[in-house]
Amino acid sequence: RRLIRVREPRSGRRRHQGFSLLELLVAITILGLALGALYQAVAGATRNIRADERYAYAVELARSLVADHSIVPLSGVSKAGETAGGFSWSVDSVPLPAQSDSGLVPGQLQTLTVTVSWLDGRGSRGVTLDSVVAGAQLR
Repeated sequence: RRLIRVREPRSGRRRHQGFSLLELLVAITILGLALGALYQAVAGATRNIRADERYAYAVELARSLVADHSIVPLSGVSKAGETAGGFSWSVDSVPLPAQSDSGLVPGQLQTLTVTVSWLDGRGSRGVTLDSVVAGAQLR
């Protein structure tokens, strides 16, 4: 009978199976960096969505103010206000000079400027819409 000998590693220690503490620390560090990058990406996307929603609301508010002032007094209009959501708005019109050959009464056409502004985390933002509207004698 012959005995088979198992050779021990040269260092004199047996090799243990599993991960060393250093390998676990490296893996946890890599996982933490990956999760941090993912968190930053999601936070940035959320900020962008919030900013886009506020911008879309401001544009719709400005469009509704233009529609509300489709006819203005011959002398012009100057109004301002604020919404409950923190949007400030202003509506101003200036009579266009009448051309002598156009047959229009002075003030019959007016340039209307609607401005909506709001505070954002990075400062103030705003939307301005310009239009030409009819001026008329309002009762």
